[in-house]
Amino acid sequence: MFTKIGKKLMAARPSLALLFSLGVVLGIGGASAMFAHAATQPNAVGQQVSVHDPVMIKQGDTWYLFSTGPGIPFYSSKNMRDWQPEGQVFAQPPAWARTVAPSFDGHIWAPDVHFHNGRYYLYYSVSGFGKNTSGIAVTVNKTLDPRSPDYRWEDQGLVLQSVPLRDNWNAIDPNIIEDDKGSAWLAFGSFWSGIKLVKLNEQRTALAQPQEWHAIASRTTVPAAAGAAAGSDDIEAPFIFRKGDYYYLFASFGYCCRKGDSTYHVVVGRSKSVSGPYLDKNGVDMMKGGGTTLIAGTKAWRGLGHNGTYTFDGKDYLVMHAYETADDFLQKLKVMEIRWDNAGWPAVDAADLDRYRSSIIAPK
Repeated sequence: MFTKIGKKLMAARPSLALLFSLGVVLGIGGASAMFAHAATQPNAVGQQVSVHDPVMIKQGDTWYLFSTGPGIPFYSSKNMRDWQPEGQVFAQPPAWARTVAPSFDGHIWAPDVHFHNGRYYLYYSVSGFGKNTSGIAVTVNKTLDPRSPDYRWEDQGLVLQSVPLRDNWNAIDPNIIEDDKGSAWLAFGSFWSGIKLVKLNEQRTALAQPQEWHAIASRTTVPAAAGAAAGSDDIEAPFIFRKGDYYYLFASFGYCCRKGDSTYHVVVGRSKSVSGPYLDKNGVDMMKGGGTTLIAGTKAWRGLGHNGTYTFDGKDYLVMHAYETADDFLQKLKVMEIRWDNAGWPAVDAADLDRYRSSIIAPK
């Protein structure tokens, strides 16, 4: 998500004002803030939605889409295909952000949106490229409709922080999963020693006490010591989806942000317990490098990943970004229906990468 050097404005679509961290991906690959791109707004009418790390939720008859970018850009839609820009969640960056991440540049990474007890919780992360000077925080609202008199984000501040040389994990890429007892868990992580899971308190704004931690996925079998460098454990962007008897852990393997050389792709494992172990189709533990590929890059689409998984109106969907080869590898929103085989494993049709085409509609 964040290990790039150098940022430049992409000339292919200057009207998008997308600030990319193109450069060389150092040790870390890229999901969350992969491009500290700024899907700044608004995109011109008729263009496709260009976002990174998209997450989605439905309120009433309207879907809302949030993504990495300055202030967390978001969109609304009545059909999951035609999207209206709605502005940004934060008019100003959180006041505490540079205390946690001194190199924070205003781009807020990898949001996750969650509804509980009448309120919407938007988890997000701040960091510095290639560093685990990172923090995960949450802001809360009664509604997602910016035209409602009740619309007001109330930032609850930090939930979790990682510190170089102290922690061998990275506090970015948050995802919330509720277990069968109604308790909330925070899955997170990028590079370093992989994906972690920690229990939240009843208010879902801080860690539960006493703290309960689990390591649930890694690409290396020997945990790295706490250090300033991320290493080669190219895994990030966890998303846990509960269906039937299983919790399904989706993650992104590989490197983003390398245009046609991007290796980002989505893998999955499952467990009957929220805390794991998560095993792939071959029974390999995701803590030991396991992970069954759900979808990888094609000639037309590279760098697929940082997905969310949702049930809308009785159907399950995979929501993610992908780089379009024909558009100089500009990131585009993708929404793909998930189907399940007889053994309960998810599958998507790569042809849907071409079938799904979003559009930007004029603000009301």
